[in-house]
Amino acid sequence: MKRQKRDRSSVLFNRGFQAGLVGKSRDECPVNVQDLRSHWMSGWREGREAHWNGQSGVSAINSNPSLH
Repeated sequence: MKRQKRDRSSVLFNRGFQAGLVGKSRDECPVNVQDLRSHWMSGWREGREAHWNGQSGVSAINSNPSLH
């Protein structure tokens, strides 16, 4: 079975979302390239918002259409 290679921007967004969801600081962004960093930061912002709204784990991922 072939694996579909994901777009790097969506991978970074998803990783940023997960980091924000568990309450990590935005200073923990592992990306230094500005264009790619913006994808991680966008995901982190949405993850923090989900965290503040009381969402966690799978329920947060399933309710966020950006992650599909």
